[in-house]
This record gives sequence, C-alpha cells and structure tokens, in this order.
Amino acid sequence: MWVHPIVSQRASKGVFVGLYSELRAHPQKFFSYCRMSVSTFDLLFGELRPSLTFQDTNMRRSVSPEERLLITLRYLATGNSFSSLHFDFRMGTSTIAGVVRAICSAMWLTLKSSVLPHPTRQQWLDIAQGFLERAQFPNCIGALDGKHIPVKKPLNSGSQYYNYKQFFSVVLLALANTNYRFIIVDIGSYGSTADARIFMASRMGRWLQFDQLDVPQPASLPGSTGPPAPYVAVGDEAFALSSHLMRPFPQRSLDGKRRNFNYRLSRARRFVECAFGIFSNKWWVFQLAIQLAPQNVNVVIKACVVLHNYIRTYEATPDEDTQVYSPPSGGEALLLGRSGYARLRVRELLADYFISPIGSIPFHQ
Repeated sequence: MWVHPIVSQRASKGVFVGLYSELRAHPQKFFSYCRMSVSTFDLLFGELRPSLTFQDTNMRRSVSPEERLLITLRYLATGNSFSSLHFDFRMGTSTIAGVVRAICSAMWLTLKSSVLPHPTRQQWLDIAQGFLERAQFPNCIGALDGKHIPVKKPLNSGSQYYNYKQFFSVVLLALANTNYRFIIVDIGSYGSTADARIFMASRMGRWLQFDQLDVPQPASLPGSTGPPAPYVAVGDEAFALSSHLMRPFPQRSLDGKRRNFNYRLSRARRFVECAFGIFSNKWWVFQLAIQLAPQNVNVVIKACVVLHNYIRTYEATPDEDTQVYSPPSGGEALLLGRSGYARLRVRELLADYFISPIGSIPFHQ
C-alpha cells in the first residue's frame, strides 16, 4: 500500500493535531512534554524555521515545521524509539528517523555560533570571576570532565566502545562555567579511551597546550603579592597535571595543605558535574543506550549540547556575576620554566594560597 491506514489519519488523529494546541494552552504541561517553555520553543522555532521548512509536492504535503521540531524534542526528551513515535505521531518510522537526524543537524549548525562561541579574552575573565565568587577558586577558566553516553554496541566494533564502567559508550568531554553552560566540547571518542587521552588528542587540549585559546596572561592571586599564576582549568585525577590544568594531589601523600587544596579544587570542579546532571536529566535520550549508529549518536549529542546552552540562556535564573575581576598588576617573576617543574609550582602556589589568611575560607580552615 502507498500509505498505511494508520499513517493516513495523521492529519486528523496524530499527536500534533490533537495535542499540540492544548499543550500550548497549559504551560506546565508543555514544559513537561518539550523540556522547555512555550516562549523558548517559539524563539527556537523562529531561529530554526528556514531549516525546518520543506516544499509540498503534487504527491503529498510536507510535514509542517512545528511538527518536525515537536517530534525531535519529544525524542530527545524521552528517548522513545522511532517505532513508538511512529504510533504517536502517525508517521512512518523512516520518516521520523530522517526528521530527527535532519533537525538535530540543523540545531547544531544554526545555534553553535551563538550559544557555543569561541571564547574571547574578556569572556575568559568573566568565567574566572564566576569561579572566584562562587567557588573561591581564583584564575580558573573552567571545570573539565568527561561523560559516557550509553550506546548500542556498533557492528564490528570489538571493545572500542566498551568502557571501564562495563557498558558501551561514546564520550562527551566538556569544559563548563559556573552557570552550568558548556564552553568547549569534544564529542564522539570511543568509550574505552581514557579522559586524559581524549583531552590531549582533542582540539580543546591542543588549543590549551599551545596557548591558542586567547586565555589571559598570568595574574597575581587576589590580595597576594606573590608571583603571578596562570589561568587554569580544573579536572579530576583522571587528567594529567599541566601548567594550564590542575588536578588533585594523590591520596597517598595528603597532608593538611594538600587536603585543603583538593577540597577547594572539588568545589570548582562540581560545576561540570552539575552541568552533566542537568544535561542528562533534561534529555532522557541519554538515560538508556541510544539505538543509533555512532555518527547519528554524535549528531544527537551535538543537538542536546546547543539546546542545553540555549535553554540556560533563556530560562535559567541569571547569576549576579556582572562585574569582571581585574587582577592586580605587579608581583614577582612568572611561574615559568621546564613544563614538569612549572606545573608542580603552580599547584603548590595555589595550595599555599588556600591556607593563607587572604586565600582561606571561613568554613574550611
């Protein structure tokens, strides 16, 4: 048959016709269904509309732009299979798969430049000010971590996607700020690859290593007259220590100063963990193994990354971090030299600062 009888009734009995207008009349239900408010949906639709609109033909009418976006958001919000959405929207399974793939690609291409831009030096300073005020960690340009996205085992992949948590995955590596927004991401590495290796092989890692991110020059720590310290990202023990990436001291050699440093670093690092939590709890497609080919999984992750930042822009409670911290000038010689020695000196400098009267915090001496 040309069109299945169930599908042929889409114009009269499909979810879009029967439910969409009612959802818009009840904002809380709309938010539950689409994971965003009506106003944010309308803003998003306005930006994506040129990519959502297709021409009608003599054989059939094209799927409306609003329905294409609703199908995609419902898939991302629930992780329901295309077969399940086929019965809800009364649309062919292959059509739904094509719609989701196309709209996710359009989201990434359309929104990336506005919600995931290459940071400027002033934006790095804004980020550092946020970490100083909210985590009491100075000269920090972001919290770094990786998240394993569960996937169905790809054909003929062996153990490439099998991670240490004993499931198949691809890795989303992200640098996040204190507003729980992603600053830079790397998507699609094999689940079996360690976070440190992914970071060093990624463009993010190379940009940071070769000073291609326009990161501000080293600056004195607040209230300190000691040597200027470089701006750094913070990560967990899975990452290698460098002059631009701080990790905790090993557990086997902790004293009071080092334990305090690890505590202060964890206060800064929690923002990327929270960002991942917000990300995966909003888009339930990441709660179970995604039943798509790896290249399509990457498209879905990219779409959710830009949607995450887009929604944080328009719906999150704005922070009061409006003033940019201007580090004091002066100080002693920079902490430069051989890379291995320099990175240890940077960590020791921060550890000493955190136990000093000007760098300590009242509730953790």
